[in-house]
Amino acid sequence: MHETRSKDHSAVVERQFGEQAAAYLSSHVHAEGQEFAQLREYLRDMGHARVLDLGCGAGHVSFRVSDLVDEVVAYDLSPRMLEVVAGAASERGLNNIRTVQGVAESLPFADGSFDMVCSRFSAHHWRDVGLALREARRVLKPGGVAAFIDVTASEQPLFDSFLQTIEMLRDTSHVRDYTPSEWAQMVGEAGLVVTSSTRQRLKLDFETWIARMRTPDVMRDAILHLQGQVGQEVRDAFEITDDGSFTTDMLVLWAIRAPF
Repeated sequence: MHETRSKDHSAVVERQFGEQAAAYLSSHVHAEGQEFAQLREYLRDMGHARVLDLGCGAGHVSFRVSDLVDEVVAYDLSPRMLEVVAGAASERGLNNIRTVQGVAESLPFADGSFDMVCSRFSAHHWRDVGLALREARRVLKPGGVAAFIDVTASEQPLFDSFLQTIEMLRDTSHVRDYTPSEWAQMVGEAGLVVTSSTRQRLKLDFETWIARMRTPDVMRDAILHLQGQVGQEVRDAFEITDDGSFTTDMLVLWAIRAPF
């Protein structure tokens, strides 16, 4: 039964993202961000590093760091996403990017294979985030660095509920945006040591956000209706505008695998 549920969710994720792979390659939200500079700063001091881009999507992390490392493994559930990554890497002459297909909860790599594991905008789709984080720790070398970057939920239940609802209406493969305290607990339970955790604001243009996932009109209208019905405190917290665009929080969490 557990395996069947896993396959069912994997099928939903592939259905949602496979046909839209090219749209994610050109997405401004996915292609830009302050966190890329942080990733590059870490890797400049690592020397001959091997990096796992976990849940790589269209490969933006892989592209941004490949010139600083020996190898990047771009890993994703969606074969069509990986085709986009491989094609773009070839076009850009990034010959040290290798693509591997699979789920986050079962990584086909040996213990201690990577100097860095990075996951950006992926964890909210993982069926079992705790298991995936334990796998991330397993494949890290002792002293290796992990970076987890994702939309994060509010610690306030009202704001949390609103965010999870619009995320699920937009994308049926959504599992959960975790709060900062949930992230800290899960990362710690996975055996990683948090070294820093910061939040950034992420502005999302409604029409682009909807189009990227090809959200059905009935779901699109439901999100707009919900935005119009919530109280002013929710509208203020998410900076909801008349066209449905809004701003949410993004978490950038750094951790290490203890060197012993």
